[in-house]
Amino acid sequence: MSVLTWTEPRPSAVAISDRLRRVQASHHGMWNYVTYRDAIHILQIDPSTIYPDGSTRLDPNSWADLGWLTCFCGPPASAVQAMKDAVSAPSLNQYTPDLIEPLRELAAVHLGRARGEDFEVVGTEGAQAALALALLATVNPGDEVIVSDPGYFHVPSAVLAAGGVPVVVRIDAGSGFRFDPDAVASALTRRTAAICLIDPVNPYGTMQSADELEAFAALAERHDLLLLHDVTHGPLALDAGRAFSPLPALARTERAVALMSVSHCYGMAGARLGFLGGPPGFVRGCLQLKAALTRLNTNLISQHGALAALGDADYLRRAEQTIVGNLSHLEETLKRVPGVRLVVRPQRGLACAIDVSETGASAQELMVALFARRVAVYPGDGLGETIAASTIRVNLSRPDAWAMEHLRAVLLDAVEEAASGRWRAPVASLLERKGTERAAMLARQMRGSR
Repeated sequence: MSVLTWTEPRPSAVAISDRLRRVQASHHGMWNYVTYRDAIHILQIDPSTIYPDGSTRLDPNSWADLGWLTCFCGPPASAVQAMKDAVSAPSLNQYTPDLIEPLRELAAVHLGRARGEDFEVVGTEGAQAALALALLATVNPGDEVIVSDPGYFHVPSAVLAAGGVPVVVRIDAGSGFRFDPDAVASALTRRTAAICLIDPVNPYGTMQSADELEAFAALAERHDLLLLHDVTHGPLALDAGRAFSPLPALARTERAVALMSVSHCYGMAGARLGFLGGPPGFVRGCLQLKAALTRLNTNLISQHGALAALGDADYLRRAEQTIVGNLSHLEETLKRVPGVRLVVRPQRGLACAIDVSETGASAQELMVALFARRVAVYPGDGLGETIAASTIRVNLSRPDAWAMEHLRAVLLDAVEEAASGRWRAPVASLLERKGTERAAMLARQMRGSR
């Protein structure tokens, strides 16, 4: 069993940096928020029985995995075939370019702006690497970066790893479950270096309006800020009546960069391929950092798969139909279970958020109860403090009917078991062992609810 995931490591004899120390102290740091690994530990399941040979994928024939954010409709068959065709000695025995030109051109189209003197695209190892490189290229030690709460799991960690300080701005019903430019403006200080805008919003699937994007662009111009627009979930449209544009398409500021990957919407997480688009001088600098860290190159076989995927509009339409159908099914399921409700109907992407605050159980307790019934979801503590105990995120992209039917069959029983307090003490103890402020807060809340 992998020592990196299933055992508690002994303290390192090697001195660590303040940067790593801050990541390890953050609830957003890897293994610090509640995941499947924790449910497996609490339920005393042998990991090798569900993850044979070190796999990290739950068997879709017996598990309703609704947590991992990759589109289970994918990868597109066209992408798989393109990668098979690309497997050759020349593809493997050379240092490849960061992007082949046809893919660079197509990625620019998806990021909303033609390549030219004012806009260029480079390749990265997923959108997360694009985010990290952009922050490393911008943030000095102690600089502040505006992030949303809730938001994408790893944005605060990326800020910390770059030496910055995450400054949280809350997203809630009052802001339409979107990032509010006025609230962001109020959070700016002389130390602010960047704003991270995840759009559609993770976990809600809500979209920023055109006026809001214009306002963010104006903030970036007025305060000399980097504006990062992560549009990774943008390709999947659940509300066909709402147009979607990455910030570079508006051409309102040269301080904006856009990033996306084929990991989520195209079901190609294992390909590890993403794109960063922005001012040529800036993204070239990010490429220099990439070369210093992992070399310039990006996997050539994955590039051919991404090229096919980005050009496969039929795949996206089929995936959208699946997600919309599952969303409707889920809405009917929630009507049958007291205390659970959809927070907001998603407009784009492949996931939604469910509020469980009126069930009498925390999201973490419900996550364990569901896992015991072979349903895997993510609780909200990794996504932000404001929804830490109240919300679970559900992936809507399973193309088989069984997964959503199975969730319907077990949800009420899982809610009742979680509300009974069966998992309260073990979940609270687990959170206390995490050693973060957020985990300790959640543990206190759970123990106080007895």
